[in-house]
This record gives sequence, structure tokens and C-alpha cells, in this order.
Amino acid sequence: MARLNYLELPVVDTARAKAFYGAAFGWSFADYGPTYAATTSGDTDIGFQADPAETTAVALPVIAVDDLEAALAAVSAAGGRVTRPIFAFPGGRRFHFTDPDGHELAAVAGG
Repeated sequence: MARLNYLELPVVDTARAKAFYGAAFGWSFADYGPTYAATTSGDTDIGFQADPAETTAVALPVIAVDDLEAALAAVSAAGGRVTRPIFAFPGGRRFHFTDPDGHELAAVAGG
């Protein structure tokens, strides 16, 4: 079953975001390069994206699915618009889409 499992936040400075959330909530992070870090609780984790070429304008909810290609087909058939085709990243593969109201989300498999 598909479920929300990740929230990616666009940030200006990954180190600053880690310092704030670590101090405020006691969270620890794994670094995935100089511009990306994420909590690793295994629950609904939060990622910080500071690469201007990769960042979204607002928070990006990420939905875990079993079959990425089937999810892409279902999103398209339901009236969603794919904004970034399937791509690989450290942790799996995903695609981005907008729903009929214009909200951007991602679907992910793997990891």
C-alpha cells in the first residue's frame, strides 16, 4: 500500500537546517553529499535539499510505492502531470508530479 514516508524541504543551507532541527527536536542526520541531509528514524523522515538545481519551491511530500512504473501510469491516468520523469538517486528511484490542484509530490520505490 502506498503511504507518505518522507518530506523533503528546500533549504538555503543544509548545515544551518541540521543545526536548527537538531537543537529544536534532538534529531540526527545522515549526509548524502554537501547539499543534502536527512533524518534516519525509519518513520516519516525529513530531507533537506540545498542544491539550487534540485530544490523544489515548497515542501515535497514523498509517497512510497511498490511499483514505480505502475504508480507513474496511475498518476497520469488519474489526471496528474509528471513534472520530473523517473530518475535514480542514492536510496532508490522516484518521479515528481502535480495533482489536479497543482500540488507537487513525488513517488519513490527502492531504498
